[in-house]
Amino acid sequence: MHETSHIVQVTSVRDETATVHTLEFDDSTMAAALPGQFAMVWVPGIGEIPMSVMVADGGRAAFTVRRHGEATTGLYNLGPGEMMGVRGPYGNSFDIRAGRLLLVGGGTGLVPLMRLISRAPPDADITLVMGARTRPEVFFADTARALLRPRPHCIVVCTDDGSYGRPGLATDAAADELSGGAFDAVYACGPEIMMYKVMRLAQDAGVFAQASVERIMKCGTGICGSCCMGRELVCGDGTVFEAGRLLANPDFGVRYRTKSGEVAYY
Repeated sequence: MHETSHIVQVTSVRDETATVHTLEFDDSTMAAALPGQFAMVWVPGIGEIPMSVMVADGGRAAFTVRRHGEATTGLYNLGPGEMMGVRGPYGNSFDIRAGRLLLVGGGTGLVPLMRLISRAPPDADITLVMGARTRPEVFFADTARALLRPRPHCIVVCTDDGSYGRPGLATDAAADELSGGAFDAVYACGPEIMMYKVMRLAQDAGVFAQASVERIMKCGTGICGSCCMGRELVCGDGTVFEAGRLLANPDFGVRYRTKSGEVAYY
């Protein structure tokens, strides 16, 4: 897909939770992004951050951002009519199989999974496991229902504290789903420890699986090396990797690099 660098205008902002916004904008290039691809987003006066491309209606695209650091807070605070810079899309995409699909996501890691749902074969039977810490942090449930409505599906919402849906971790629900039926593929995105467990579960079950990995990215083009994971660069070699490749990587689910380049452990 052709990569571009341009300025876009925010057309609308939707509150997902008290700390999560979805910003929609008109952009045919980003609207055509494949599930798993990302963009580098320039927040005026602050800097750039990587963002997965959220599905939106028509020729629009969207970014879903959690207010956290300086750049994400700056993006979160943008309102309709304000501008941001966008370049990309970058990275590879999910290999979407037919049949029974298990999708496991947590937090804003659900963004590429929403786009995956929108591109899945019409007859795919999709089970979506959505994880959150508490009920106020659950989002995309209505979006997922709307995307899944025309096809066979099941949505399992999990909260760590049991305040909504199934109590416990998304990985526990994923383990139950894999033990209770045959799936043709598993896809995951979210916290790396969660993805590590899901990839291990899928491999043990003998099911094809992929995860979209999130790491600190400063350039998005493989120059800075901030997103290294073992010998892999998440921006250039991913962000989507198959389970076997991930589980053979000594860094996956174990350690990462901070913004300063220091090695840190999960």
